[in-house]
Amino acid sequence: MSLPTLAIIGRPNVGKSTLFNRLAGKQLAIVDDQPGVTRDYRSAEAELNGRRVLLYDTAGLEDDKKDSIFVRMREQTSRALLLSDAALFVVDGRAGVTALDQSLAAWLRRQNKKIILVINKIEGDCPAHIRAEAHALGLGEPLAISAAHGDGVGVLTSEALKLMPLRGGAETKSDEKPLRLAIVGRPNAGKSTLLNTLLHEPRVMVGEEPGLTRDSIAVDWHYDGQPIRLVDTAGLRRRSRVNKSLEQMAVADTLRVIRLAEVVIVVMDVQTLFDKQDLQITQMIIDEGRALVLVINKWDLVKDKTAVRKSIEKRLEELFHNAKAVPVIMLSALRGGAELEELMQAVFHVYAVWNKRISTGKLNRWLAELTAQHPPPLVAGRPIKLRYMTQVKARPPTFALWISRPAVEFSRANTLVPDGVNMKHCLH
Repeated sequence: MSLPTLAIIGRPNVGKSTLFNRLAGKQLAIVDDQPGVTRDYRSAEAELNGRRVLLYDTAGLEDDKKDSIFVRMREQTSRALLLSDAALFVVDGRAGVTALDQSLAAWLRRQNKKIILVINKIEGDCPAHIRAEAHALGLGEPLAISAAHGDGVGVLTSEALKLMPLRGGAETKSDEKPLRLAIVGRPNAGKSTLLNTLLHEPRVMVGEEPGLTRDSIAVDWHYDGQPIRLVDTAGLRRRSRVNKSLEQMAVADTLRVIRLAEVVIVVMDVQTLFDKQDLQITQMIIDEGRALVLVINKWDLVKDKTAVRKSIEKRLEELFHNAKAVPVIMLSALRGGAELEELMQAVFHVYAVWNKRISTGKLNRWLAELTAQHPPPLVAGRPIKLRYMTQVKARPPTFALWISRPAVEFSRANTLVPDGVNMKHCLH
C-alpha cells in the first residue's frame, strides 16, 4: 500500500524547498535566493506527527512563460500534483499576493484537489491585509508560517494530516533493502534520458540545454524483482568552470550521492569520449570504492561500430589498468533496446562482486599458485616472501597481504601481481 502524498506548489521563490526540507527533517533540496532553482519534482518520505507521508517539492510555476524549459517545468509540477492526495499552495507573505498567485490559485481550484493555503515568511503575527489578500484567493482560511524558522509549521502539519487518507506504506523487509544506484557524468551526456528510458516514463526533464538537472532526483523502482533506489544527478563540469554558488551546491549534492551509492553508472558521450572530465569522474568513483559500470551513450550515432568498439576497449585498457574488469555497455539511452537489459545485468553483477567475501583458505591457495608461477622480484639481492593473505572487508573487497619485508616500497601497487594475472580468478 502506497504512502499518502503531499505536494508543495507555488510560484518561484516563495520558500517551497525550504518548507520541503523543514517537513522532511533533512537538508535535501537545494535552496537559493535565485528563483527557479527547482526544476524536477523531488520526493522524500517524512514522519509527520507519527504518520509516514511522501512529500513532493515542485518547480516554481510561471504563468506567462513560453520558454521550453518553463513549459517542461510546469509539466513536471502538474504530474506531481496529479500523483498527490493533497497540496500546500505557498505564497510569499513579504511580497503579498501577486497576479501570478491569483492565476495559479484559479488553476488549482480546477484540479479537484484538497488544498491548504500557506502564507510563508511570516515571523510573528501575519498582517491583516496580507491575510485578507490570501483569503480572497478562494482556497480557504490561510495558515501563516515561517518555513525557515519553523514558526507555525506544527499547526500546518496537523491540518495537512487531516486531509490525508488513512493509509500507510507496506513495511520493507530487512532483506529487501534497495540497491542504491546513481547515474553520473558530464552535462548533456544523457543521464536523465537514461533514467527516463529505464523507468518507461518522463520522470525528469530532458533537453539539449546543458545543466538542466540541479537537484539529485531519487526514484524508488523495481527491476526483475529487485528494489532499486535510482538517482539522477547534476552534470559534473571541470572544477575551474564551476563559478556559481548554485552550481557548486548541485555538484556537492552529486558528490554526496556518489558517496552514498553502492553502484555508480558513469555515462559518457561517444562523440566526446574520454574527455579529461570523464576520466576524473571515473577515477573519483574508483577511489571512493563504489562498484562501477561505464555506459557509452549515443551509440546509434556511430557508423563504424566495430572499429570504434575496438578503439574504446584499447583506450580503456590504457587508462584504467587498475579497473580492468569494469563492464562497458554501448547503448542509446534515447532509443533503449536490448542493451538496457545488458546494462542492468552488469549492474547486478558488479554489485554481487562488490559484496563478495572469499575464504582465507581459498585466497592463500590462489596466492601459493600465483607465486609458484610468478616468483616475486628480488630486492637488494634478497627474495620477498609472501606469507599470508586475507580479506579484511567487503564493499568493496579489500585484502591484506603479509610479506617478509613490509618496509620495502614498490613503484606500483600491483607489482606483486604480474601482468596478465587478475584477482577475478580468485573471485569465481
